[in-house]
Amino acid sequence: MPTATIAGHEVQINDEGFLTEYDEWNEDIAAELAKNIGIDMTDDHWKLINWLREDYKEKGETATTRRVQTVGGFPTKQQFVLFPKKPARKMAYIAGLPKPHGCV
Repeated sequence: MPTATIAGHEVQINDEGFLTEYDEWNEDIAAELAKNIGIDMTDDHWKLINWLREDYKEKGETATTRRVQTVGGFPTKQQFVLFPKKPARKMAYIAGLPKPHGCV
């Protein structure tokens, strides 16, 4: 597995740059990942990212945009505002999680 240094931390990543080890993630890494894709993190971004990580911890898989809406309470429109174009992919990337199933 390739590694990368992100926010001063050596982390395991896959070929697409997604973190592969849940416990290597922290908010400094998330902030740098977000910056790399043009996202300025706000409180609303952090709420969604933290919910996504908690849900992953319980379910063992990354939530889809539909689950983020129905279970997490974050409307799909809000997801697209916070993470324009491909929100599920961007949320997972910043949260240090695998892409959701069915995500291109």
